[in-house]
Amino acid sequence: MKKSLVLAMAMALGVTASAYAANPFSDVPAGHWAYDSINKLAAAGVIEGYGDTTFGGDKLMTRYEMAQIVAKAMAKGANVDKLAAEFADELDNLGVRVANLEKKADNVKVTGELRYKYMSKDNGFGEKLAGPDSNHENDLRSRIWVTGQINDDWSYTGMLENSQDLKDNAGNEDTSFQRAYVEGKLGGLAVTAGRYNAFFANGNIYDARVDGVEVSYGDKVKVTGFAGKAADGLAFSDLGAGYGNEFDFEGGNYAGAELSANLNKLNVAGGYVNFKDIAKGSVLNDTTVVPEGIDDAIWYVGADYNFDGNVALSAMYLKGDASYNDVDVDKVLNYDNDGWTVGLTYKGAEASEAGSWGLFANYYDQGFGTYLAHTTDANTFAGTGFKGYGVGANYTFAKNIVGTVAYYDTESKVAKDFGKKIADQRVWADLTFTF
Repeated sequence: MKKSLVLAMAMALGVTASAYAANPFSDVPAGHWAYDSINKLAAAGVIEGYGDTTFGGDKLMTRYEMAQIVAKAMAKGANVDKLAAEFADELDNLGVRVANLEKKADNVKVTGELRYKYMSKDNGFGEKLAGPDSNHENDLRSRIWVTGQINDDWSYTGMLENSQDLKDNAGNEDTSFQRAYVEGKLGGLAVTAGRYNAFFANGNIYDARVDGVEVSYGDKVKVTGFAGKAADGLAFSDLGAGYGNEFDFEGGNYAGAELSANLNKLNVAGGYVNFKDIAKGSVLNDTTVVPEGIDDAIWYVGADYNFDGNVALSAMYLKGDASYNDVDVDKVLNYDNDGWTVGLTYKGAEASEAGSWGLFANYYDQGFGTYLAHTTDANTFAGTGFKGYGVGANYTFAKNIVGTVAYYDTESKVAKDFGKKIADQRVWADLTFTF
């Protein structure tokens, strides 16, 4: 125990040394420099020493032992706010309810992210028989995150996003409120509600904004239920992005559930998501092209295994059942209605650790109706089914500065021209600053 700490806690209790004359510890004689302070803390019941009548002042304390002392000091009315904030987690484990002083001092926090992205696309028909090629994207995305603690159990998160197309000098960039949600606990349930990012089936089904609610129960084995409205403005085309007949559509309503289990190095999950009225009322060239909306029920099961903390392997199987006016779309159009993915990662760049890096590789073979807003940066041909691969690397150049480069090669599973399926190759590079 440090000299300054003993004196500070003794003064915080506000008791005089003369009130306690007994010597409680055999290894703290009356002439010891800390005798008065230790005597006051012992008399007040804040410290107890060891069972052999010794104080053990030359021994290092654990955080748990220190938390016990802080808890007793708090019970005596001592002003130990800074210590209570430092040992809040340990005090919570001891059953001592502590106001989070740091959150009171700075209840609302603002953080941000700036990402520059360049993507070169070479999307043609098979062996370049037709179609556009050598296209590219060049943009800057800014995000400002605002978080606030509502109480001990609930918090709020909001996010403003601005996107600038650096190829467009017409000032068409826009700023929008992309996130606004609360997170908290209701009994044993963890709850997220509002406008947040939903991530279904590791992103193989959906990775985009929703207006909804998600409730989960459990730790190692977890049950999660979710429902809401999917994002509007998702691109849809019968051939894939960039090939005409393209329009934005509403994501429709959704509901589903997932059961997952953390088995040490192995994680397994299975679930179901049912989308209703996808693209309902979508208009192309002043004509309503989807008057009734498409329904799509998707089942999935997957697993990932972490071999040694550096290498992880994942795999997933998905089965879709898309229908329009109660007619199975895949049967009418003779489309695949199932699919699978496999992924391999090695390490990974950590924004807080300069010099950290990682590699990743993924292969996809997903049929029509097995995804709506896929997490990959490859061309997924807007739900018509796609297959192909992506490989990439990431690296932390300096703290909070992370770069990523990747290559994707995918093709549509259904759309054809001159007997060739539409293919797409692209190089993706970004640099992200967080603050």
